[in-house]
Amino acid sequence: MTKRIHFIGGGQMSEAIIRAVLTNNTVNKSDITVSDVIAERNSYLSETYGVTTSELQSAMLSAADIIVIGVRPQDDLETISKAINTHSTVDAVVVSIVAGVTLKKFEALLGEGRPIVRVIPNTLTDTGLGYSGVALNHLANQEQVDFFLRGFGKVMYVDEQLIDSFTGFGVAGPNYVYYFIESLADAGVLAGFSRKQAWDIVLENVAGAVEMLQTSGKYPRQLLDINNSAGGVGIHALHELNSSDFAAGLQRAVLAAVQRTTALGDE
Repeated sequence: MTKRIHFIGGGQMSEAIIRAVLTNNTVNKSDITVSDVIAERNSYLSETYGVTTSELQSAMLSAADIIVIGVRPQDDLETISKAINTHSTVDAVVVSIVAGVTLKKFEALLGEGRPIVRVIPNTLTDTGLGYSGVALNHLANQEQVDFFLRGFGKVMYVDEQLIDSFTGFGVAGPNYVYYFIESLADAGVLAGFSRKQAWDIVLENVAGAVEMLQTSGKYPRQLLDINNSAGGVGIHALHELNSSDFAAGLQRAVLAAVQRTTALGDE
């Protein structure tokens, strides 16, 4: 069944979703419309992806089956909601990718008679990997949006109380991995390898470690116990990591990201 999808806001995350669903043939470009307040952005998206764009969106809203709100939390959500209520059909599903803004707040803006879905998209849309966190209000169901959401990665439906945590932990997760990889590659250069050699070794080890966890079904601690002999090289390295407060620092970073997500919705 053909579904028409309208994006309010054509920023980087909206673009990443559009690129992924088109690449995966989830949605036809003729069924995607976008409205951004910046005319140059509309022109770019139209020229790059062949989707229909315009700063005037009343007709786009009236034709949409799914409306994606892809703006910043500090943007004028009240005016956006009024446009949706004025021009769209009551059974059009509203999908919010706005960080920190709750379903309850959108229900207050849009009315309680509309299906609303809160999505925290992953940042790995071009890979097909990574989970997007999704919470549904009482009128929304998975069948309405699942095909669309799976067009840009994997989907994990959670209680809304976990959405802010999902943002700081799950969606921001690649950032922590990138930082670790960069730091480990720097350590390889410090140990005498060329930048390319260190980079190749680190990427292979990271990919292989993930594969080992998935195929073995073991937890990291189990594999650490297997890999580290008494008094050996590995356990000495782990001792230094333990002394560096690495684990606690990472956990503090996640909690800081979660707290910032919640704060964004209150600003």
